[in-house]
Amino acid sequence: MDTQALLSQLKAQVEKLLAETSEVSIVSQLGVILLIYALSFVITHRLQKHVPVLQRPPESPAAYPLRLLLYRFGRLLFPLLAILLLKVSAAFIPRLIGESWLVQVALAVAIILLFNSFVRVVITNGTAATIFRWVGMPILFLYVVGALDDVVSVLDSMAVEIGNIRLSAYGIVRTLIFGSLLFWLGRVSNSTGQTIIRRQENLDYRTREVIAKLFEILLFVVIAVLILQLMGINLTTLAVFGGAVGVGIGFGLQHIAANLISGIIIILDRSLTLGDYIEMEDGRKGTVVKLSMRSTTLETFDGKDVVVPNEKFISNSFVNWTQKNNKQRYRVDFSVAYSTDVRNTVEIIKQAVARHPQVLSGDELPIEERPDCEIDSFGDNGVNMFVEFWMEGVDDGRNRVGGDLLLIILETLQENGVEIPFPQRDVRLVNSPSRVVAEPSV
Repeated sequence: MDTQALLSQLKAQVEKLLAETSEVSIVSQLGVILLIYALSFVITHRLQKHVPVLQRPPESPAAYPLRLLLYRFGRLLFPLLAILLLKVSAAFIPRLIGESWLVQVALAVAIILLFNSFVRVVITNGTAATIFRWVGMPILFLYVVGALDDVVSVLDSMAVEIGNIRLSAYGIVRTLIFGSLLFWLGRVSNSTGQTIIRRQENLDYRTREVIAKLFEILLFVVIAVLILQLMGINLTTLAVFGGAVGVGIGFGLQHIAANLISGIIIILDRSLTLGDYIEMEDGRKGTVVKLSMRSTTLETFDGKDVVVPNEKFISNSFVNWTQKNNKQRYRVDFSVAYSTDVRNTVEIIKQAVARHPQVLSGDELPIEERPDCEIDSFGDNGVNMFVEFWMEGVDDGRNRVGGDLLLIILETLQENGVEIPFPQRDVRLVNSPSRVVAEPSV
């Protein structure tokens, strides 16, 4: 059939449709359509004027993804309301004034407007928006003119069968189009959902991370199942095959699975969190800077990142220096000579240590948390003493206090004339009687 014949047939169909429709019906349908579009415009304008979240996008879209989503939804209100009202009208008009083909045309136009608004508002990437328009517009046009079913039938007839597998052009096109759409929606939904979850300040960090990871896994599973359904794959057969393969893979990936489960346990039992200072059983230590489902990253004070599998925190013991209380108690040892006024030395050392800015001191603190100086033992060369103090954080790296206090104690003892002992030995020379040697007799 040539183009001229097709146009003639289309013209005949339109003339027949117009002949079967009375002038009153056409005017009535036009009035209903205009009323619906006007009502949709008024409602949309009122909502955008009185609802703050619909008036303008947030100043920081990345920080407020939910507000940005609501604002974009507000840009789609007009075509959505028009489609809803036209759907309702299309159901009642045939009973009142006869054939409602004009309303159906208006409904198709509203759907095209909705699609165009969706692409313009939601898809910010220019390349993706162009692809969506070039793919979506022809499909909508075919749907509007009623030729979509015929095109689907033609594409479905172009098939190749290999055993029990049937590959058709329609199936491939459908998988490519809707699979790409699902993949894009999954990525956007994952990014938006995780941002929203991580901004819930009423939940602690560990709970937010668990929910975010579970949301990501659930979304991935849903998208994968939908894509497999689009491809026409029997999920029952796939489940049996996947179970057999999963058993084999499980033995090879048991350590990875153990780390994943250990990561969930660590996050849920709250034994670790960001900022905790951890000392492992093998001597490795550092601050927790990253928690993931597979491993935990410790940053040492010399700038190294130590990646520890989560399984280590479940099967081995470790010390969490700052889990419940960031305050820590430390001790510095020193010695003074036996001739020292020890009582006076105790007081001046307390006062000197208390002046350090990172040492907790003051009358408002409990007496057990103030700097304290005591005698430890009597040594070979002098009196062994120590000073205990509390501080916020760990005495290492940028919070190093012990070295400063040793210098302060040394300067304080020197200023007050206190002798610092060092190993001394007394050597005594004992005169022994002269040995008398007898001369042999002749």
